Amino acid sequence: MKTHFVCQNCGATALKWLGRCPSCESFDTMVEEPFASRNRDSRISAIEPQALSDVPYTQHDRCTIGISELDRVLGGGFVPGSLTLLGGDPGIGKSTLMLQISSSIAHSGRSVLYVNGEESAYQVKMRAERLGVDSAGIDVLSSTDLASILACARKQKPAFMVIDSIQTIYKNEMSSAPGSVAQVRECGGDLMRFAKEMGIMIVIIGHVTKIGSIAGPKTLEHMVDTVLYFEGDRSEQYRIIRAIKNRFGSTNEIGVFEMTETGLKEVVNPSSLFMSDSGNSGSAIISVMEGSRSLLVEVQALTSPTFFNYPQRIATGVDYKRLSMLLAVLERRVGISVYRVDCFVNVVGGIKIVEPTSDLGVLLAIASSIRNIPIDRQMVVIGEVGLGGEVRPVYGIQGRLKEAEKLGFKRALVPQKNAPVNGTKIEVHAVSEVKEAVALAIRE
Repeated sequence: MKTHFVCQNCGATALKWLGRCPSCESFDTMVEEPFASRNRDSRISAIEPQALSDVPYTQHDRCTIGISELDRVLGGGFVPGSLTLLGGDPGIGKSTLMLQISSSIAHSGRSVLYVNGEESAYQVKMRAERLGVDSAGIDVLSSTDLASILACARKQKPAFMVIDSIQTIYKNEMSSAPGSVAQVRECGGDLMRFAKEMGIMIVIIGHVTKIGSIAGPKTLEHMVDTVLYFEGDRSEQYRIIRAIKNRFGSTNEIGVFEMTETGLKEVVNPSSLFMSDSGNSGSAIISVMEGSRSLLVEVQALTSPTFFNYPQRIATGVDYKRLSMLLAVLERRVGISVYRVDCFVNVVGGIKIVEPTSDLGVLLAIASSIRNIPIDRQMVVIGEVGLGGEVRPVYGIQGRLKEAEKLGFKRALVPQKNAPVNGTKIEVHAVSEVKEAVALAIRE
């Protein structure tokens, strides 16, 4: 049998064993695996292209879960014949969420097959009883052999199937251990073909590495239709589901959940989670867009005199390079000295901000901390900051202000080019320069 060596870290191959992978340069990761045997027909059949306009198309009816937060992230629910990958840290609630989804789909009259390779059927039943989940209509299969799983699914023909988890499934044809690069790649490919062939909605749970990425080859994320990441800390009660890849919808939506004794509960008003009642200096309320949803988030900044040659710059939830840029603008364009102070910036609630419309709020929070003057708690700050100290316009200003008005805010600081804003009762203050915004929001 012909064999080759595959790196368990990056998937690179070599014809002979190497102590160090030539691709990722990791040591002792090359494992011997046989070449996949494929039946090749000597006769080559002619394949003719097809005009895209002649391809028959019918709108698939999505399978709504009944959990509005997750339905929004998926773009309206699961699509028949789709393969979804769910990743997240251990103990964050992946199996809990899948059990709740299975129960909701089973209640709609669709058959569900829950394949568990890590626990027994009794352990799954214990979790269902602890969470108060109705297990009627859910069939549990405790197996790790992919051939047996597909044979059972082909016989039962479920509408929805869960694989928990892909790292425990193996193919007998492969000599490598379950969870290896080759096993994960081949099992993922077979599940994708099976989902398309049978029209079954399949969700596979993937383990993550210590750096937070899904374990296994990157090709696993490329071959699936949707990649969902479960974000959050096990010590905190709130979880965020984010779509990293979605062939059937947007990748900008997020779903917010709260972990309770009875499982995950969707949060109807996420903005209330990301704001505190503190009226101290160094705090500003900003507006960020997550897909079609506007969220109000509190940014906190703390500055103190440094005792080192180089001041500390620590950012949680904000891009570090973006923070350095804003500090330079504050020093040069506003005249507030920051080179002798340590600066710590944190976003309440653990959310990560990637939108540049938060620039003005972060800058004002730092200035408020340095001057020790609080910003009006009834004011929301919106705007992107340029290197010249200008406040740039943002998109979706109408939706942002409507969300602020719904939560009881009275005033808003917006870019000059976004004014005037009609259809809102909020008092709008338009600014064109950062120095003007600081003078308006931080009054001594």
